Amino acid sequence: MIIWLMLALFFIMLLAGVPIYLVLGCLAVIGWLVDGVPLISLAQQFANEMNSQTLVAVPLFVIAATFMERGGITRALINFAGTIAGRNRGGLAIVCVIATTFFAAICGSSVATAMAMGTALIPTMASRNYPASFSVGTVGAAGTLGILIPPSLPLLIYGLIAEASVPRLFLAGVIPGLLQGALFVAYIIWYSRKNKLPLEDRMSFAEMLTCCREAIPALFIPLVVLGGIYTGFVTVSEAAGVAAFAAIIVSVFIYREVSLRDIPDVLSEGIRQTAVIIVIILSALAFGHWLTSAGVTRSIAAMVTEWGLNDWQFLLLANLIMFVLGMFLEVISVILIFVPLVLPIIEHLGIDPVHFGLVVVLNMELALLTPPVGLNLFILKNISGERMATVIRGTLPFVLILMLLLMIVTFVPQVSLWLPELAYGR
Repeated sequence: MIIWLMLALFFIMLLAGVPIYLVLGCLAVIGWLVDGVPLISLAQQFANEMNSQTLVAVPLFVIAATFMERGGITRALINFAGTIAGRNRGGLAIVCVIATTFFAAICGSSVATAMAMGTALIPTMASRNYPASFSVGTVGAAGTLGILIPPSLPLLIYGLIAEASVPRLFLAGVIPGLLQGALFVAYIIWYSRKNKLPLEDRMSFAEMLTCCREAIPALFIPLVVLGGIYTGFVTVSEAAGVAAFAAIIVSVFIYREVSLRDIPDVLSEGIRQTAVIIVIILSALAFGHWLTSAGVTRSIAAMVTEWGLNDWQFLLLANLIMFVLGMFLEVISVILIFVPLVLPIIEHLGIDPVHFGLVVVLNMELALLTPPVGLNLFILKNISGERMATVIRGTLPFVLILMLLLMIVTFVPQVSLWLPELAYGR
């Protein structure tokens, strides 16, 4: 009975507009009180979770993303991507996807990626007479690569909740991320030729050389961070520290778009974003602990067993549930609510947690582009000044492409598992 009351209270609070951290926190407190557990134990649970080595990486990656967004790294990566895209129709849209891939390899945040790329590229696309819906759709969809290409903040949080190997999760995102970028570029080329978008100016060799030289510091950051993780030279939390330090040095002393006087303001902005994420994570972990101790997760696993679902049927059902949740909740909230419930099920069905982590993150990419709560939609609306209908129309083809990629990754696990198994074994 208590389970159904908690479920009803959960939806009532959400519909009433209560912030997600308060929803999860209140439910955790109620659950612990009903079980007769002193609330001091809840505080101890918070303290224990705060000692997690993986959790330390969250604020550091957020700070790195904040400095990257403000510190000139975006401009350098866009110019470098222009040397790769060449003189093609719709070249600016291709540049957007390529530059976003590089930016995502340092950032880990879709919101920061979409905001940085949108601010830089949407006005330029408008000046070149690109259709408004295509421009905002390309930037919004490409921005989702920020949570798939490693290092990824949602994959990091998933690893924390599921107790899965974060380096394996990061490696598992590489091939799906590159495949997503390739599918986006293929669609852009087709659309650009069909609609006769303008040809971009050809760069001289000297201009290309200058762009490549200026991009070296920006490209050096993911090389050091990811190289350090995969060689075992640094842990994930240490790599996050390296990323934050490198982003500060590059922004302040090389590109010089953040002054020494600006550092406290940028740091405080990153800390504010981190505080929101940490509070949500701690509330969700406390709620998840209650779900486990109250036997909810065991009951759900038993129900799935009674239904006789096999692995692919469960994955199909999980995709549907996450897609619906993603329409109404933001990315981290969906991960923290849904994943603790299904962990016993994926273990029972023999589904690799690393594979399932990629399925979750691809669903969260869709959540960023689906109304009414898709964050990338609102970011692009604010940057471009276009109507929401225009933004949604522009992202629709990319949503369909993402759905295709989700089905491939869901039902062909080796797309995500081949690289981590190659590096670390089975």
